[in-house]
Amino acid sequence: MLMMRTTTRLITLGTLAVAVMGVHACDKVRGAEPDAPFEVLATYPHDTGAYTQGLLWDDSVMLESTGQYAHSDIRRVDLTTGRVLQSRRLADNRFGEGLIKLNGKLYQLTWESGVGYIYDATTFAPLDSFTYKGEGWGLATDGTNIIMSDGSDSLRWLDPNTLQQQKVLKVTYEGSPFPKINEMEWVDGMILANVYESDWIAKIDPATGQVVKLYDFASLWPRSQRSYGVDVFNGISRGPQPGTLLVTGKLWPSLYVVRLKG
Repeated sequence: MLMMRTTTRLITLGTLAVAVMGVHACDKVRGAEPDAPFEVLATYPHDTGAYTQGLLWDDSVMLESTGQYAHSDIRRVDLTTGRVLQSRRLADNRFGEGLIKLNGKLYQLTWESGVGYIYDATTFAPLDSFTYKGEGWGLATDGTNIIMSDGSDSLRWLDPNTLQQQKVLKVTYEGSPFPKINEMEWVDGMILANVYESDWIAKIDPATGQVVKLYDFASLWPRSQRSYGVDVFNGISRGPQPGTLLVTGKLWPSLYVVRLKG
């Protein structure tokens, strides 16, 4: 059996809101978005062997970082067909995580190893590596800095030249710590982030750390319709057209182009 991150972070659906928000915020989250706050514009095939960790749209193709030990890689993918155009495998003892492109380079995290990798964005040739404390989850960039999540309620700002931590931002929702921030994307001055083991996307103000909106994606592919073996909703990127997003999940058969409502 493939080793999945959920084997060590399993949390039941019924206790998810409590784990993320705390007991007193539970009802607020469940009622945050009663109607689907998005519209689906297109659906494309997605590799069901891809345990999606990082996702980004780049010059007419999709870049993806996948996880699981002995199965992690970075890849360039044709959006319309799902065909892998180029890939580079990680060592079998590395579990791939978040991915960004900045200044002609790709930056990729690993989960438990405390090491990240830097590649040439065109050739995927390895250029360097860097270390960090704790776990690596998601990455985003504002065009200047690297923003990293580690599964907690903290986001780290890293200098792209030194990879040293510059600051830490604590994320909250209505005064409560907001953990399990996973894959992220910088959109119009805000951070959009998957919340691990949920169908939520959180909109985070990077100036304050406050979650200003929660988007419920439960209706995108309802859990009751998901086949056995697929994993959680994860993967968010700017889409091919202005104002759109690409979203998918780990081992999901489809990737969706969506537009948020509000």
